Amino acid sequence: MTHGYEKGRLNLPFVGISTFGKSPYQQDWDAIDADVAILGAPFDFGTQWRAGARFGPRAIREASTLFSFGHAGAYDHEDDVTYLEGVRIVDIGDADIVHTDTATSHANIEAGVRAILKAGALPVVLGGDHSVNIPCINAFADHGPIHVVQIDAHLDFVDERHGVRYGHGNPMRRAAEKDYVTGLSQLGIRNVSSTAKEGYEAARAMGSDILSVRQIRKLGIEAVLERVPAGKDYYVTIDIDGFDPSIAPGTGTPSHGGFVYYEVLELLDGLTKRGRVVGIDLVEVAPDYDHTGTTAILAAQVLLNFIGRIFHNRGKEG
Repeated sequence: MTHGYEKGRLNLPFVGISTFGKSPYQQDWDAIDADVAILGAPFDFGTQWRAGARFGPRAIREASTLFSFGHAGAYDHEDDVTYLEGVRIVDIGDADIVHTDTATSHANIEAGVRAILKAGALPVVLGGDHSVNIPCINAFADHGPIHVVQIDAHLDFVDERHGVRYGHGNPMRRAAEKDYVTGLSQLGIRNVSSTAKEGYEAARAMGSDILSVRQIRKLGIEAVLERVPAGKDYYVTIDIDGFDPSIAPGTGTPSHGGFVYYEVLELLDGLTKRGRVVGIDLVEVAPDYDHTGTTAILAAQVLLNFIGRIFHNRGKEG
């Protein structure tokens, strides 16, 4: 007899199908029954330089299997908490992407997020370039007020450039235009940016609080969290280039001087105690530049820890 089969399949990290965290695959978007639903958005036509983030969802899913050991939850001895215990996660696959067709591709991503919201689950979207945030935010039109928290090296607040309004330099501007987006906390913004000075001025005029990595380190995590409106619904968008390229090289526009892992984890953990996280996307993982796979592992680790803390801290915010 083969060991391990008496009580069912082991399904260890290096075998089987790479759904996110080895969670069940739900192909029918009208039958989502879970606390969290993972949607891939393998779209990278919005990039201005190095493409490749279309393969981000596959890389993050494969990396996420590292954290699936066949037992319930993930124990963190520092917090003395078993995170993800009892949290039902499903992977609903990818939105259909039609090559060169931004409008159709974005509409398909929006439909996926709307299906997740209709099911009462938390949408977690794997990009793709940062333009996929645009349809994600569009999907919240019927949700009510949301505050957007962005982890990123770049402001992404370009209104229009060369006629382009829906590329990866535009999403935060498109979000700020929504009447249900009540403000933005833009964290990690640094160095030479794709957004001109006028964009920064427009962002602040439209309700943005912009902090660089150095400013955040000077203020401290708790002081930064105090600047985020309390008791609100938060949509969190994480560009992997918000992290330093020494730990996240696998991205199209790396920017030195970025966050380290625990800075971002502590920010995210603090958000889950301050308000209610209602949506997440993580974007710009481009595995062709990620020769050791460490960027995809970072993305998976951040998301699983974030999801765990969201559900552990539900009801404790404010």
